[in-house]
Amino acid sequence: MIRIASAQLWVRDQDEALDFWTRKVGMEVTSDVTVPEMGNFRWLAVSPPGQPDIAIVLMAIPGAPVMDGATADDVRSLMSRGFAGTVFLTTDDCRRSYEELRARGVEFSEEPEERPYGVDAGFHDPSGNSVRLTQVRPMA
Repeated sequence: MIRIASAQLWVRDQDEALDFWTRKVGMEVTSDVTVPEMGNFRWLAVSPPGQPDIAIVLMAIPGAPVMDGATADDVRSLMSRGFAGTVFLTTDDCRRSYEELRARGVEFSEEPEERPYGVDAGFHDPSGNSVRLTQVRPMA
């Protein structure tokens, strides 16, 4: 069977992203490994508490030879506008989770709102990536 293990978000600064995703959003570090043989490449991943089987990889934008300067600039531009990646988080109570995250310093771009599929709110990480917080309503 094939299963999803991780998804990746580009981040401008891995330490800033780590602080945001752990301290403000409440994720746990599942991997933080630096590989000197690969130019000090850092594999940094976080997961929701109690869900270590799937992770969000917080990937620094690489330089050459992996990514040329123009492509890196394109990624940064898309990130700053919220179009380089989106993470969808689910919760049993969107309004309660919204208040908890706001109390930890998460700045929301969209307050919880009723939608046909449930209650939904939105925010961005420090790199500009879009995050949706959703309480999914069971469909008939």
